[in-house]
Amino acid sequence: MTLDDIEEEEVEVWPDAWPAFRLFDAMGTQWRVGPGGYTGLDYTAIPATAAMLGIKHRELTDIFPDLRVMEVEALTVISEG
Repeated sequence: MTLDDIEEEEVEVWPDAWPAFRLFDAMGTQWRVGPGGYTGLDYTAIPATAAMLGIKHRELTDIFPDLRVMEVEALTVISEG
């Protein structure tokens, strides 16, 4: 299977969730995995990843709750697969 095999789907992101979405997307390779599968994002990578996106450390307090919602939803989808 390649990326060409996956149907492209357009998704709308609300403006207030955009910073969290950008961070979540950039954290795509920062998942912790245990014997039972994915367990969550590696939170130690958040500050460095955010900095590379130009997100200031003080903004993370507002972004983090939205990031957690995305993480929990992703874990739900992963567990259903």
